Amino acid sequence: MPNPIIVVDHVIPNLPMTTTHETFRAYLDEYPKKNEASTLVINLCATRRYLDNGYYCSLLAEARRHKVLPTVNTINELTSNKGATPKALLIPSKIWKKTDVKTLETCNIFLGQSSSPHRAKLAAHIFSIFPAPLLLAELKIHNGQLVATVRLQSIDDLNDSQRRFFAEALEKFVASTWRAKKKSQPLRWDMAILHNPAEATPPSDEKALKALVKAAAKHNIHAVLITPDQADTIDNFDALFIRETTAIDHHTYRLARYAEQAGLVVIDDATSILRSCNKVYLQDAFSYSKVPTPKSLFIADAQHNTLLQVVQALGFPMVLKLPESAFSLGVHKVKDMAELQKYADDMLAQSALILAQEYIPTDFDWRIGMLAGRPLYACRYFMARNHWQIYNHNSKRFSSGGFETLAVEDVPQPVLDAAVKAAKVVGNGLYGVDIKQVEQRVYVIEVNDNPSLDAKIEDKYLGKQLYEAIMAEFALRLEAHGH
Repeated sequence: MPNPIIVVDHVIPNLPMTTTHETFRAYLDEYPKKNEASTLVINLCATRRYLDNGYYCSLLAEARRHKVLPTVNTINELTSNKGATPKALLIPSKIWKKTDVKTLETCNIFLGQSSSPHRAKLAAHIFSIFPAPLLLAELKIHNGQLVATVRLQSIDDLNDSQRRFFAEALEKFVASTWRAKKKSQPLRWDMAILHNPAEATPPSDEKALKALVKAAAKHNIHAVLITPDQADTIDNFDALFIRETTAIDHHTYRLARYAEQAGLVVIDDATSILRSCNKVYLQDAFSYSKVPTPKSLFIADAQHNTLLQVVQALGFPMVLKLPESAFSLGVHKVKDMAELQKYADDMLAQSALILAQEYIPTDFDWRIGMLAGRPLYACRYFMARNHWQIYNHNSKRFSSGGFETLAVEDVPQPVLDAAVKAAKVVGNGLYGVDIKQVEQRVYVIEVNDNPSLDAKIEDKYLGKQLYEAIMAEFALRLEAHGH
């Protein structure tokens, strides 16, 4: 967990004395220090314009691998060569009530906190977008929507009452978010675990997320759960673990790319998301790598002659799949020519190519969890009652089948061999490889870049060792990256 220091232009009265204070000159001359712990710099230097003390303080902090608020990116968003550059934000309706704002008003936001209790959500939301110690938001209604015009503030702009509240906010922020226990050794690395509490079928439940945080600490990693609206804080971390369902045209993919470019260790990385989220890519890559799969064809048009050729090759029933889909959505079992024509027409309106595969009935699918090219865990997911898939989205009572978690060594060797070969096609991250088995023959269905890790399901055999193995891999990669 980072050791916080406050950097100021000059000595400022009424600030918490339990946190180290340094002038900009001292920070310039005396840091970084030998064998220093992970450090968070709270930059209170003036940032009225580009290239002043506040700008250089944040720039040097990033060069020294210190965490810093605000980052240079945030400063650049809110300043220019001519000085302050206010940014207008459209505030989501869930953050405010129409009765809240009647006339033009301003709101001080100190480290994500507001002195007005009814502005707490608003302050936290704006701080998640522009994480800076001192912000001023001008609020107004425009066409029935709330617009916040945001700018950086200087501590010299505050009156005595505002300074007292800022001191309280700073003390609270340091104590609740960043300060380690006094007798604890600060952890070496910081990790963001992205999750989305609003997601209907998240890849990890609450208990699993808590277990990941605990496991991270055992490997010298301070893990923090963040939500999508906190993605702009990613520069404060050394690693990103995505525990939200991924997609290519989605913030998870964009955040993975940004985090990699910023030098973070990322699981799963943008390339893994790109490859595993598209079933057309997977099928073609499996063919080249001789990964065993069901007999498959790409469909590019819904002409009658084309569909006849598909039927001749695969027969009925067959399975049609949209290239980008998850949790069995966008996947249809087709029993005759009429259904084939209907689904092909509908699906080709959404994608230039769709995948057709032979139907292989089984009572369960293997899920082999792969980490860095090695099998980590094994489950058998059984089909939903009276359904041909694990998930039945049309059933309220029996929406998914049961499961069985096994030791990896109890999995048939052909299944493990196929999982290793399929995962290699995607990359070197954390994957779930879905495999069907008919007697001694195996068929890889897909590789999921963001596999389910739920308490008492995937971890039922390994328990906390499952989460610790993942964090051990993160620690190895962080060490290799020189963090």
